This record gives sequence, C-alpha cells and structure tokens, in this order.
Amino acid sequence: MDVHLTPFDALGLVGATMFVVAFAGVQVEKLDPHGWPALTMNFVGAILVLISLAFAFNLASFVLESVWGLIALYGLIKLVLRRRG
Repeated sequence: MDVHLTPFDALGLVGATMFVVAFAGVQVEKLDPHGWPALTMNFVGAILVLISLAFAFNLASFVLESVWGLIALYGLIKLVLRRRG
C-alpha cells in the first residue's frame, strides 16, 4: 500500500491533533474548556480540517468542522467581550 501524505492531509492531521490535545487537556483538568488555549486549539483545529477538505471533500466532516469552529469562535468572542467589559 502506497501512502502519500499531501500538504492537505498534513493540515488535517495537525487540526485533528489539536482537537485531541484540547479534549485530553480538558479531561485531565489541565485546560479550562472556556479558556483561550482550549478554544483556540478547537477553532484552529477546525479551520485546518476544513482546509484539508478542499482536497478530499466530505459533507459530514464539513458540517461538523464548520459547527465546531463556529462554537469555538463564539467562545473566543465571549472572552474578548468579557475583557472589554
């Protein structure tokens, strides 16, 4: 089996790794699920996976990553607004 890792595959793997690290960090109570690090890893991870879908599109993944990214973005915006207020 010949495995060829494209740049899109690499971006998707980095994004998926970010999700796993954020989730694990929350589960072992090293990351606050509402804090900058976890939210940023979730947002950037979603963006990277969405970019990877440009190479091999999958509707279910596109919907999941879009929603995941928007939820993380919502959390990041709440943090910014809380700091201003």
